[in-house]
Amino acid sequence: MQHQTLVLKQGADKRLKQGHLWVYSNEVDTLKSPLKSFSAGEQVILANAVGKQIGTAFVSPNALICGRMISRDSGQFMDRSLLVHRLNIALSMRDRVFDKPNYRLVYGDSDALPGLVVDRFGDGVVVQIANAGMELLKDDIAAALQKVLKSKTILFKNNGKMRSSEELESYLEFAEGDSKELEFEENGVKFVAPVFDGQKTGWFYDHRMNRARMKPYVEGQKVLDLFSYIGGWGIQAGAMGAESVTCVDSSALAIEYVERNAALNNIADKVSTIESDVFEACQKLKAQGHVFDVVIVDPPAFIPRRKDQKAGEKAYQKLFQAAMRLLSKDGILIAGSCSMHLQRERLVDILRENSRTLEKDVQILEQGTQGPDHPIHPAIPETDYLKAIFLRVLPYR
Repeated sequence: MQHQTLVLKQGADKRLKQGHLWVYSNEVDTLKSPLKSFSAGEQVILANAVGKQIGTAFVSPNALICGRMISRDSGQFMDRSLLVHRLNIALSMRDRVFDKPNYRLVYGDSDALPGLVVDRFGDGVVVQIANAGMELLKDDIAAALQKVLKSKTILFKNNGKMRSSEELESYLEFAEGDSKELEFEENGVKFVAPVFDGQKTGWFYDHRMNRARMKPYVEGQKVLDLFSYIGGWGIQAGAMGAESVTCVDSSALAIEYVERNAALNNIADKVSTIESDVFEACQKLKAQGHVFDVVIVDPPAFIPRRKDQKAGEKAYQKLFQAAMRLLSKDGILIAGSCSMHLQRERLVDILRENSRTLEKDVQILEQGTQGPDHPIHPAIPETDYLKAIFLRVLPYR
């Protein structure tokens, strides 16, 4: 099969030489290789300005990131065989780190599978595709997953916002099985996730290690879990020995699954739920005189795009201040952020500024990032997005 060549401008291969995997549209020599001559998802040979072949890539001619490298071998293209090979490489590290088959199996570029995310829930997987190249290989992806994992459920959950930038349609489709919810364990705690109807793949494995380290902070304590979703933090806090757990989320579906997961772990007697906007719930809890020993705040990304920085930081300020107001005298705030555009240093500043406003002293006890099933690509800062800060909040001393 003949493959077209995408030619870069002079010097545009510098980032790729340093390890990056993306080509931006303004880096392409459009006189030698007009972007309109390529079809969405086409696999091409990459060449530098003097014509030297430097690898292969998927092309998205209408996107800002118009090329995503497949390989630095100009003769290697993505097919079923390469998918199987790279899935096995990803699997080998997950199985080395985790004792049960519950994890993110594929994390896009970091696993050399650009535009592909696969979350594994025992004998079921949920797949998300974010670029046209991988979309054209959907059947091969399903076959490769079946060969590597022998999955009973393969759900393509392709209804995320990321697909719009690649002009891809939105859909949910089973390639194998038809289970709309899947059971799994995290840190020894049992869950059932609404993989078909829930957020993203139905679960968020990225905070696994951070949730594991909260045990000494929550044992015997009253815990409030804001933006609880289906109880990732709150149910584990209850299973780790919390005296009581209150989970707050605006989604009726999320609250339903919190209650189911509490029953699944025999802690229904210590878990209560509030279906409400989180900011409104915090105001009501404060007005009613409630205080908690530990408040967990793990909101959705308030800064999805760089232009949302100012508004997003204000939202974090408001949220963390509301959380601190609900803490007991010597309380613990666990503050999370999945906003890639919010740097860790700025998150610490926001927490410090809030403590000053409320006339509190704070100590940072621990800091965490995403787990090893979300490996960070050292040349792509966008793959390093998750923050967790364990903060002790004290009266002025």
